[in-house]
Amino acid sequence: MLKVDRFWWALLALIPALFVFIFFIWPVLSLIFTGITEDGRLEFQSIAQILKRSRTWGVVGQTLLQAFSATALSVLVGIPAAFILYRLQFPGRKALRALLTVPFVLPTVVVAAAFMALYGPGGMLNFLGLDRTFVVLIMALTFFNVTVVMRIVGGFWENLDPRQTEAARMLGASSGQAFLNITLPRLWRPIASAASLVFLFCATSFGVVFVLGGKKYANIETEIYRSTMQLLDLKTSAVLSILQIIIVVLALYFSSRLRRSTSSVSSVTDRVVAFRSKDHLSILLIFIITIALLHALPIYSLISRSFRSTAGDWSFENYLLLFSPPESSPLAQGISGAIWLSLSYALIAMLASVLLGLITVFVVTRKFLSRRVKRGQSVYEYTMMMPLGVSAVTLGLGLLITMHKPFGIGIDLRSTLVLIPIAQTLIALPLVIRTLMPRLQNISQRTKDAGIMLGASPWKVILTIELPLLKNAVAIAAGFAFAASLGEFGAAAFLVRSNDKTLPVIIAQLLSHQDPMSHNMGIAAAVLLGAITASVMVAAESLSLKSKVGWVAW
Repeated sequence: MLKVDRFWWALLALIPALFVFIFFIWPVLSLIFTGITEDGRLEFQSIAQILKRSRTWGVVGQTLLQAFSATALSVLVGIPAAFILYRLQFPGRKALRALLTVPFVLPTVVVAAAFMALYGPGGMLNFLGLDRTFVVLIMALTFFNVTVVMRIVGGFWENLDPRQTEAARMLGASSGQAFLNITLPRLWRPIASAASLVFLFCATSFGVVFVLGGKKYANIETEIYRSTMQLLDLKTSAVLSILQIIIVVLALYFSSRLRRSTSSVSSVTDRVVAFRSKDHLSILLIFIITIALLHALPIYSLISRSFRSTAGDWSFENYLLLFSPPESSPLAQGISGAIWLSLSYALIAMLASVLLGLITVFVVTRKFLSRRVKRGQSVYEYTMMMPLGVSAVTLGLGLLITMHKPFGIGIDLRSTLVLIPIAQTLIALPLVIRTLMPRLQNISQRTKDAGIMLGASPWKVILTIELPLLKNAVAIAAGFAFAASLGEFGAAAFLVRSNDKTLPVIIAQLLSHQDPMSHNMGIAAAVLLGAITASVMVAAESLSLKSKVGWVAW
């Protein structure tokens, strides 16, 4: 009977495994071989020539500089946010946590548009002269990643035993001395873990750098796009993708090592403390100022600018023009089709990623006595998480290379509408797995054993016990998958067709257009996309708070 169950589980596991192999592993490997071969033979001369170019290493250096700078700023801002939202007790704390989760899943083009609206021509802070500078680029990257630091460090800090810190305060140490000498040494591993993830996200950023950085501040992602779409130089794109994969693998390695080392903390009953103006006023002011500059002002500027016409009047002109564009606009037709297409892609990707994620977590969490099977489950889990380790731009380029009549099929998939939701599914899958896995692992084994003792088969236990207990986590995972898919830009930039563009791609085109009216239309479109994404995100986070099912930041 056990062998039969093992057979069916292995057969079920093949579904997501084949999906990941066909649409992820094979395209990425093909891209790598494109970079190191010529006519089927290993050829390193052209690679050496590409690596000798000053432009290549300038782009790599710019990528690392952006990633390190944004990581440092995210940590500096995220630690006070973690303290305020996870260690202090005040009304509305959980609601504020939910609100500050929204920036993490906002589409990159929306965030880029927000910083353009704030620092660009006509913006509230345009007088600072920071439009399209390195400083604004780093602030925009930090916009997303403060949430990552806040969640990882705050989740650890909330469960940290405060008695050592309290003892130091009783012995005369100030709050700053107690933090530096007692708390910070115990937080360095979660801080390092969060920093490695932030570095990964910044090193693979496309939308923000594409819109705000231009050629001057190009990173590996935008240079891959430029080499492929403008210069038709696949060899350079492939070599750059290999360099990026090396950077990403190293970041993931350090992240996984540090994440495992932060799994256990001291447990006490009362972890949060009441707000005390004497001790906490300064850190509260830092929190308010940084959140205002990084989040509130850009979003406010984006929304207010969307209601300003080219003449400077308050009106709905920009929104109306989206549905009836002028001849000077790059939009051939209204934006209704792009909205519907983006929502349809996101819905398909959400359903597919949740289904594949459910199969994956059930396969990985089954209990088997064989050590070989357990090792196989671990390998399987890492395989399903592999899309986290490759950027969307690399994935899109790989699909572009390999999906010309794959496996002898007489259809060029690149000319169809299927590759974008496939890419979005792969991007959302690790997030779904990370959301579902902890909840499934926390279901009591005694509850499942009781069902079996009452005569239920293992499959019936799954249907009648595990799935009902998992429904809230599934809803949360679906919300995150939908939001992430809706705003996906990197892979879509390669895979869209001229007549079927997603909303993020259209926003990027409008923002880069020289016509002020088109630029304003792009601002309005960014507000629409941001509002839809934020609504889904807030609903998912609210469900998380009600059901006490947390989400793990990647």
